[in-house]
This record gives sequence, structure tokens and C-alpha cells, in this order.
Amino acid sequence: MTVYFVGAGPGAADLITVRGQRTLASCPVCLYAGSLVPRELLDDCPEGARLVDTARMNLDEILAEIERAHRDGLDVARLHSGDPAVFSAVAEQMRRLDEAGIDYEMVPGVPAFSAAAAALNREFTVPGVGQTVVLTRTAARATPMPEGEDLETLGRSRATLVLHLAVNRIEELVERLVPNYGAECPVAVVAGASREDERVLRGTLADVAGRVREAGIERTAVVVVGRVLAADRFPDSHLYSVYRCRD
Repeated sequence: MTVYFVGAGPGAADLITVRGQRTLASCPVCLYAGSLVPRELLDDCPEGARLVDTARMNLDEILAEIERAHRDGLDVARLHSGDPAVFSAVAEQMRRLDEAGIDYEMVPGVPAFSAAAAALNREFTVPGVGQTVVLTRTAARATPMPEGEDLETLGRSRATLVLHLAVNRIEELVERLVPNYGAECPVAVVAGASREDERVLRGTLADVAGRVREAGIERTAVVVVGRVLAADRFPDSHLYSVYRCRD
């Protein structure tokens, strides 16, 4: 059997990939994060499939379900929100599967930052303005950040920052980012990106905290900081330039 770590996408049920949908349809066992994954996706599972909501389960309990399927010779779709490549806690599961000798594969999904860019109708890599995107988070009750990955250090590059799991500490973010980015740096907050209840806030580091508190946004949001959010005067890319040699 094989465990497939499937990216369910950022929230909208139709943003799962074709490969992800086909994988769901082929696995007789599905372990899904019920607090984040759209319930409609479970309709793609085979009739009679064993469906396990892992929202309140710990790692040992999740692995026990996988080992049960392994003993029965049943493939498992491990359905995660977004893309399993980032902020998904997949690495620790794969480590345990390596120890148990259980095969697994990853099926990419649409990440939250891509859905946020779509909601904003913005490219995050604009010629002459910003060509680097940093995906990061802050440490509160979560695992501490590694040395050198604090906001002050990352902010020195003035690259576009995409912060996950951080909106509930927006005042702290502003305080730590203003020294490098300036109070007038554009900021956008996208809550529930791609979902029916999606909300988009635009502002600057000077006023974003007040806007977030006024809107009552406390979770499931991506915070984007960078000049690309307001870029309008920038050079065309070399990709489509009339001066580019296409021979």
C-alpha cells in the first residue's frame, strides 16, 4: 500500500488538482483535516471508503490509522489543506512512515499564498520592484523559529513577505517590520482565500492593525507585506521584450 499526502488547496473545493482528485477517488481510506478541508472533497472518495477526521487526533493516533490500513493493504489518501510542501506537518509523518517501512508519495496542491495573490489580482514577483518571496510565520504557541529566521533578519532584504499563522499578532508584526519596510509599505490581509467567505483588506503597515481588528479577523489569513502590492510603474519583463533574441 501507499500513503498519498494530497494537497487539498486553499479552501475552494474546485482548487484541488486533477491528480489530487483522482488519488482521492482511488484510495479506500482517507484521513483528512476536518477543520480546514472542504467537506465536498470527500464526495470524491470511493463509496464505502473509511473516512477519518484527524482534526482532534495527535500524531500517534494518526499513525495508528495508517498502520491499520497498511496491515489491510489499503492505500491511504492523507488530505491536507493547501500544499503539503509548506506548513503542513507532513515531514514528521513521513519520518514516522520511513521508520515503519511504509511507502508514501506527495501530491502537490494550490498553496494559500497563490490563492491570496489571485484574490488580490497581483503578481508577487514584479520586474524592478520585487523578485523574491519569503514564506514564513511567527512563533507564539507554535514551534519556535530557527535562529536567523526572525522577522527582523528576514526583513532586511525588503523582499515580499507572506506570513502564515500570524494575523492574530498583527500589532507585533507591524512593530517588527516597520524599521525595515517603513510605515507606508503596502500590506494586504486575505482571510479564507478562495472560500465563499473570503475577505480582503488592503492598507499599509501604519494602519493595517486597526483594519484587521475592526474586521475581526483572527485566523485562517495570510498577511502579505511588500512594494509589489502597489507597483504600477515598473519595466516590462525581458520574457516578452521586443529586444529579446528568440532564435
